[in-house]
Amino acid sequence: MIHDSKERYGGISRIFHWGMALLIGWQLLKFFDRIADGEHWVGQTLVPWHVSIGSLLLLLVVLRIIWAARQRNDRPPQNPATARLVAIGHFLLYAGMVLMPVTGVMTMLGNGYGWTPFGVQLAARGDGIPWMASLGSLHSPIAWLLLIMIVGHVCIALAHHFVKKDGVLRRMV
Repeated sequence: MIHDSKERYGGISRIFHWGMALLIGWQLLKFFDRIADGEHWVGQTLVPWHVSIGSLLLLLVVLRIIWAARQRNDRPPQNPATARLVAIGHFLLYAGMVLMPVTGVMTMLGNGYGWTPFGVQLAARGDGIPWMASLGSLHSPIAWLLLIMIVGHVCIALAHHFVKKDGVLRRMV
């Protein structure tokens, strides 16, 4: 089943969810770059892909938002008691997933580095743009907030599965 249904999320929603979870996990390995100035295997093999994977995530999150909007009426129903809280939590996750690559691009362009994901030059090196660099400086604090939200998302999903045993996690697996 490709489309979402009232019983479970469809194949495309699950590919978006788990594929982006994997890529975001890869992106969060950037935190290891702060250890020993990145002089270890994570810093030398995975972190150099940070801009490219972030650019891919920007594209995927936009496509995911479009897909989610088209599937809105077919999604599994929410518990009315917590529906508002769930909606706020998911909004914050999506906001973080949008703001991370956007502020990353702003950092690159604002500091005059250009933007070259996967070897494709989308913006050339040039003069810095101070206001863009300033907004781009929010990239790291947003990363910490997104990490906290992701940990919360995972903990809530596990609580639904192991404590409530209500099948919420199975809808996405």
